[in-house]
Amino acid sequence: MPSRNKKSGKLFMVTMSAMLSISLAACGNENAAAPAPEDNSKIVVKYKGGEITEKEFELEQKVMQFMSPQFAQFAQMDEFKEYLAKQGAAYEYLAVDASEESREAAKKQADELVDKNKEAMGAEALEAALTAQGLTEDDLRSYMLRVMTVMEDQKNKVTDEEIKNTFDEKQEDFTVVTLRHVLIRLTDSEGKERTKEDALKLANEVKAKLDGGADFAEVAKEYSEDPGSQSNGGLYENYEVKDWVPEFKEKALSLPLNEVSEPVETEYGYHVMKVESREEMTFDKLSDERKDQIRSDLASSKVDEFMNTELDSIIESIELPKSETPAEPSTEQENGAEQAPQADPGTSDPGAESKEPEAKEPAGEDTGK
Repeated sequence: MPSRNKKSGKLFMVTMSAMLSISLAACGNENAAAPAPEDNSKIVVKYKGGEITEKEFELEQKVMQFMSPQFAQFAQMDEFKEYLAKQGAAYEYLAVDASEESREAAKKQADELVDKNKEAMGAEALEAALTAQGLTEDDLRSYMLRVMTVMEDQKNKVTDEEIKNTFDEKQEDFTVVTLRHVLIRLTDSEGKERTKEDALKLANEVKAKLDGGADFAEVAKEYSEDPGSQSNGGLYENYEVKDWVPEFKEKALSLPLNEVSEPVETEYGYHVMKVESREEMTFDKLSDERKDQIRSDLASSKVDEFMNTELDSIIESIELPKSETPAEPSTEQENGAEQAPQADPGTSDPGAESKEPEAKEPAGEDTGK
């Protein structure tokens, strides 16, 4: 299912929420199981109330590359390194004033995520992967702990009124839809490019069959090029529309129930759609889980706002080693680094955009989410 996320800003300006959603993010070395060795390395960042050494910054880079291999290609870009350094300073600065309640909740989450990684990968495999990058489990745990402390603290500062106001402003986005669709991509199953004319012709063929009374599920299984729904007859059941690209979202909101649409063009190709149910959400129907997600989104926004409006005023100096030969990413790499992975037609979980860190295998294959 097509995501609405589009490129924004420079490729190295990864937002806090994006980093959270793909990397378990942030840095730090507190609460480790054993005392850290003495660090006599050069101070590379000074900020109001603290500093970051070259050794600490190198550790942050290692963990970022371990958890988010797709960003390794930018590791030698001076602007990207400066952004990471500022990000580290932001989290250290904000963590200082975090409440004890936030710290306790963050520690529990970090422990749970490390345990989930162990379960998913196997303890020995996780240890081997960390060792290969020059990291330990304590490095990983404390890296996650710092950002979770900040995020929990920011979540605790979000008011119920802010949650209600956010819902009211974006109420349409919470509409829950069940639909079926057939996707005709601009590339065929063998990866060969199709012209828009050929894709549209095939989409019209699909519509003609459906208008003639063919079963939508059977047609989707035969024609659809969306691996996330093709085997399920094109079905996406009870999804919020908020993360879909505008053209798909608009049609999901406006198409009369059980009517087959004309082909809908998006960046992914052409979709033939049928909406089976649509429920407009009201705040009193909103689950506690969804309210908590809004709270998390607002917390991420607060951190983003701090980064954009206040961070420069607390940075006193940055003296990072200059890269000798910074690499320029390819266009394909650039596309993958500007945004967090999002659901597209090739996923089994369309529209899901969690801002919370998720346990995942660090070296896993990019699914295109």
